[in-house]
Amino acid sequence: MGHSLQPKPWQRKLLGTATSLAIASVGVMGFAGSASAQEGTFKVGLVTFLSGGASGPFGVPAAQAAETVIKAINEGTLPAPYNTKGINGLRLESVVIDEAGGPTKQVEEYRNLVQRQNVDAVIGYISSGDCLAVSPAAEELKTFTIAFDCGTPRLFPELDNPQYFFRTGLDATADNVGAAHYLKETRPDITRVAGIQQNYAWGQDSWNDFQESMKQLMPDTEFVDNQTPQIFQGSYGTEISALQTRRPEIIHSSMWGGDMEAFVAQANVRGLLEQATAVLTTGESGFNRFKNQAPNGTVIGGRGPFGAFMPDNDLSEWFSKAYEAEHGVPPSYPSSKMAQALLALKYAADNSGAKGKPSDEQLASTLKGATFESVSGTVRMALANGHQALQPMYYGEYYYSPDSGPELRNVRSYAGECVSPPDNHNAQEWIKAGFPGARCD
Repeated sequence: MGHSLQPKPWQRKLLGTATSLAIASVGVMGFAGSASAQEGTFKVGLVTFLSGGASGPFGVPAAQAAETVIKAINEGTLPAPYNTKGINGLRLESVVIDEAGGPTKQVEEYRNLVQRQNVDAVIGYISSGDCLAVSPAAEELKTFTIAFDCGTPRLFPELDNPQYFFRTGLDATADNVGAAHYLKETRPDITRVAGIQQNYAWGQDSWNDFQESMKQLMPDTEFVDNQTPQIFQGSYGTEISALQTRRPEIIHSSMWGGDMEAFVAQANVRGLLEQATAVLTTGESGFNRFKNQAPNGTVIGGRGPFGAFMPDNDLSEWFSKAYEAEHGVPPSYPSSKMAQALLALKYAADNSGAKGKPSDEQLASTLKGATFESVSGTVRMALANGHQALQPMYYGEYYYSPDSGPELRNVRSYAGECVSPPDNHNAQEWIKAGFPGARCD
């Protein structure tokens, strides 16, 4: 739906079980074999959806962002402080893997990247199930790995004392606490709230966090329904009919990718979204794709200052112009989160103190607890004992005109310390306790 990306050859043809593509040092995507990285190169595995329902809105934009940023890294054309060529002076080469196939397959692919493709680091993972499965393998293989998206709040609580695994963005707790704050601030009189979530841990955790946050911030809320379709179900007529009978004022959804876009289009046609306002925690991925298929006033988030929510700075200005020039559409939040992960890799390598290629331990010790600049502003790796970013959460309303295109209105931001639990706090217990220690000024 919305803007249709024309498939490149690397989107149409994938190579076998251990699918691999290279982004050459000049930044051009092309097919490559599995030889180990040449002397003078730094080889990164990139994992993102290149096929399936998550590819168009999430995976392909992330891959395109990698193409744009890697080209600039190798040419030395990024703005300061990243305006030196390469990764600690080494040419950056990538091996791109399709994330489709599920967690078991992704663990196999991860091991192949490290043990056979001989990558020096891995960046990837949109699916929460995939990053939960891969993170123990990263620790076992002692390989520096960045989750560029992967929203599950279970990641670090379930990963015992991580050394090598990082996440350079927020998790879904911030999505849902932020959504409750936004409703309290902009729609204080609503009472009837419903939801529709994909029926697996991601959707269940998101709905639970949102419900508990609303109970704290808007205690008069009545939860009238929550529909739970299967992931990648695609058709939501039954769920839409059920929601219409309950007459909610707000419909909260953590659905993502093609599922989110399909639900919005179908609910809009059926009139549900005239009756109720949708609050889409991952809605920014559809910002340049919805057009008139999402009603004006739809509330969208992008898990922080990403995509249309990016602040104005030299890096975001460069990235927006370069990405649109190369790919014909402005960057979405999956695109800018991939850019952020690559900048984190360059930061860690360039500041590692290594002569030549830094070790996994040098990369990990440099990124742990670091503060670095990005397309999203200043990033502090202040959660999960220095392994996860702490950033502000943004929400706004989607408006579209055929003449001027999409725009955000009524944007609000909430400090990271307001929407994310302090370190060593269980997210759900923190919300139920009334957000102890939260700073929302």
